[in-house]
Amino acid sequence: MPRRRTTSSASSTAPSAPSAPSSSPTPRNRTPQPVRVRRRSFGDFVKAFFAFVALAGLVAGVPLALALTVGWPLPGGAPSLDWLQREITVETFLHILTVIVWLAWAQFTACVLVEVKAALSGAGVPGRVPGSGPSQLLARQLVAALLLVGATAASLTPGLSQLGQSLEGNQRPAVAAAQQTPGLFAQQQEQAAATAGALAEQAGQAEQAAARADGGGSAAHGDTKYYRIQPPEGRHHDSLWEVAERHLGDGRRYKEIFELNKDRVQPDGSRLSEASLIRPGWIMEMPGDARGGELVEMPDEAPNVSEQVQQQISDYARSGDHAQGGGHTGGGSGDARVSLPEQRPAPATPAPATPAPSAGQDHATPAAGQAEASFGLPEALLAAPLLAAGLLGALGRRRRQALWQSALGAVGGRRGMEPPTPTGDAQDVQDALLVGADPDGVRLLDRSLRGLAASLAAESRALPVVYAAWMSGNGDLHLQLAQPAGKPPAPWQLGQDQTFWMLTRADAERYEEAETAAPYPGLVSLGTMDDSRLLLNLEAVPGIVSLSGTEADRAAVFASVAAELATNGWSDRMTITLVGFGDDLTPLAPNRIRHLDGFEDLFETMSAETRQRRGALGAAGHDSVLTGRTGPAQHTRWAPHLVLLAAQPSDEEALRLAELAADAGRLGIGYLVGTGGTDLPGAAWEMEITGQGRLLAPLLGLELDAQLLPVAQQRAVVELFSDADPEHGSDGSGGSGNRPPFLVDVSEQGRPAVYARLVGTYEIIGLDAPDGDRSAQLHEALALLLLHREGVHPRVLSSALWPRGVTEDVRDALLDRLRTWLGTDPDGGARLRTDATGRLTLARSVVSDLDVLRSLYYEATQGRGAGSRQVRGRLLTDALVLVRGPLLADRPEGRYRWLTHEIIDAQLPLLVADTGLALCEFHLERDRAEKAIEALNAALRTAPADERLWHELLRATHATDDTDRLRALAADLIGRSGARGLPPRTEALLDELLPTWRDGAAAAG
Repeated sequence: MPRRRTTSSASSTAPSAPSAPSSSPTPRNRTPQPVRVRRRSFGDFVKAFFAFVALAGLVAGVPLALALTVGWPLPGGAPSLDWLQREITVETFLHILTVIVWLAWAQFTACVLVEVKAALSGAGVPGRVPGSGPSQLLARQLVAALLLVGATAASLTPGLSQLGQSLEGNQRPAVAAAQQTPGLFAQQQEQAAATAGALAEQAGQAEQAAARADGGGSAAHGDTKYYRIQPPEGRHHDSLWEVAERHLGDGRRYKEIFELNKDRVQPDGSRLSEASLIRPGWIMEMPGDARGGELVEMPDEAPNVSEQVQQQISDYARSGDHAQGGGHTGGGSGDARVSLPEQRPAPATPAPATPAPSAGQDHATPAAGQAEASFGLPEALLAAPLLAAGLLGALGRRRRQALWQSALGAVGGRRGMEPPTPTGDAQDVQDALLVGADPDGVRLLDRSLRGLAASLAAESRALPVVYAAWMSGNGDLHLQLAQPAGKPPAPWQLGQDQTFWMLTRADAERYEEAETAAPYPGLVSLGTMDDSRLLLNLEAVPGIVSLSGTEADRAAVFASVAAELATNGWSDRMTITLVGFGDDLTPLAPNRIRHLDGFEDLFETMSAETRQRRGALGAAGHDSVLTGRTGPAQHTRWAPHLVLLAAQPSDEEALRLAELAADAGRLGIGYLVGTGGTDLPGAAWEMEITGQGRLLAPLLGLELDAQLLPVAQQRAVVELFSDADPEHGSDGSGGSGNRPPFLVDVSEQGRPAVYARLVGTYEIIGLDAPDGDRSAQLHEALALLLLHREGVHPRVLSSALWPRGVTEDVRDALLDRLRTWLGTDPDGGARLRTDATGRLTLARSVVSDLDVLRSLYYEATQGRGAGSRQVRGRLLTDALVLVRGPLLADRPEGRYRWLTHEIIDAQLPLLVADTGLALCEFHLERDRAEKAIEALNAALRTAPADERLWHELLRATHATDDTDRLRALAADLIGRSGARGLPPRTEALLDELLPTWRDGAAAAG
């Protein structure tokens, strides 16, 4: 829900003013409506009475009591030196205490005067009396309790209230003052704000009536002040905060200037829509208490102002009604709405019934969605293709990292082992990630944004501020800019207006990798609207984004945003600070995510970083982080810092956060804050999540199907990442922990009915060749099932074979053909089966050479070969013979794209290297160095980057006592290492085995 915004007299709409067209956004400057003010109860008057008694006692009673009981404690004349040598008596001690009490009374009285002046004048947040935190807080509470009743009495007397308002000129700060009084109870604060709002609106009506009677508006009185935004001087750029600080005495009053001038047409034709986006030459109407030499009154009273500026101010003064009848709609240069881009006509070819993941459509509503839902996969992840792709890619990297750390001995007991097979919710979530992921969409988005940054840099143009990105149903990308930025570089085109840049999917697919920093890493998916997916740029929002709704609904949105920011593929570096999250999300990205305990830790951390970033930008001569990302330091600076505050802050915390976030947009800092209500101070954009999963932002014109990550799926995702951690579940003992998930009978009696060769070229023994048109598809489906003996979800199989979507009947027809092709076993059982969870599995009679390779290595190292040296050598030799090349070496282009989600490309080289190392050790035990070298060379053909194999090859070659051969091997290693040089451990080993190798390397260089 939108916040109430109280307008000033200069911006209020007269009752007779024409209303805005229905198609225009909801106007901010509404005609004042009567405000219901709750009558004070007897308890309120009792509180006010006691507040009056307390104030009277503390302000007047204390000095009176001191004067009567103790008198004046200080000496009547100048003290002499004898005075310092006198004995300290009880009377002297009492006089010292009396002086302290007098000082405390003076400090408290000063606090009362400051608070009374601030409350009565409406000057905003009262000034701080030095060293009087508790005293000023007590004074603020007592004054507020007393003035609440007084404010209600005034509101019941229209003539008096209007008179007071006409004297002050602009009473909007009374609302701010009520909102910023931390000592008030919540109910009292709301009542004070409502009362002050009523007074301000009544005053606005009275002033407009008087202005209409005069016929010249408020400007005719000659008391309205204006300020002209100054051009930049060197590295300094004018801002509303600095204007408020110079002319109003408090930078936090920039909001008053913003409200007076919001949506008014400036001399260049644009409008002020965000407080952080101002331009030189713009004119700002100032509050009545503004002071300073740069201000001007009306043109006829400012002879030192040029005629052109006088005319501009005159024209601007006449726009005081903010042109409500102008019908300003979304898409203009000054509009803060996030508009839905216009869609291009869809291609003539019919689209598949099931939406394609890469099209950015909602996976939760496919044509066969109702039938598919019975499989029980989490629909939230199926509907989040970019989030799923990020999680799947990060999970694969984590599993590969664990494998390599295990192989290099960083973690014991994990060598050659596959990641733990997920079960239960974790298995369902992994399947949902496989089905819902859109890696092509992520790749195109990343390349498009980086390509845009590179093109702008080549033209010496700055990156425009982007509020949002839309990925439309046909694959086009639309960027919505904060303001027009000229013609975009090719192949980008202008969209529906000057604030939209558009790139078609066909043009995006022609983009190559660009060596530039990610320009908009703060983009994050919020949901879908009319077949388009919205990504909001949290980093660019000029202030706070608030999210209201129930705690559970907010948590699902926060978890989705945090997970996507932590794992997305279109950012380089960032920091994500989480506050108030019930579950730890650090396992998703330990280098990006950090949790803080509470608001005080957050405020301390972000205050320091805000100061640091301001200083860094000033020192570098940049006006924002976008400028810095295109400079020479683009890869080391200007990474975004996004703060997700899930716990609702208190009123005082919200005010402190609003002050901190006032300049966050240009610093690359974004804030998403949860709130139970709809009125969060400092919130630039407000959103609400409903119980039906709708994300509403009325002032932005948005109503989305929200992207969510409910708590059950959130915990399952964290479980997948935790299980992939190399430290998780490692006891260093090896043993059964390295047992493959599927063991084959490697004896002569264990011959399979169907044998598939996957390591090398793809061959199948035991089946007739299928029909030519169906062969490639059937082979790919069988390979997927062979690599997942634990079972494959039917939707995972269909998404792997048809990444852009398929109907249920087509998928079922393929499964029928696959079942017929594989046939049945002699006992009548089908070789393609369905388990209790609905997943597709293969019978044990269908085996691949990869299954045999794993089983042979296991038997040789932990089975029968562990107790028999002869059996171990034979099993290891048989295993190494099976290796004929990389996995599926002859796979056709465009197929098997699902292998990018697998880690078999890392598992197979490690398994082959482990086999070669074990066979090398077997031969070296009998001093058969040549046999060891032969085994290592065979393994290196499949795992050429494994440093362990090269080390053992050096040792085995050294065992031959052939120095020339060892020197040639060292030269070969040096040549392979290239400009990076040899790894440190390899250099150390060469120093041990061949001390003169550096001389040879220098001579070759």
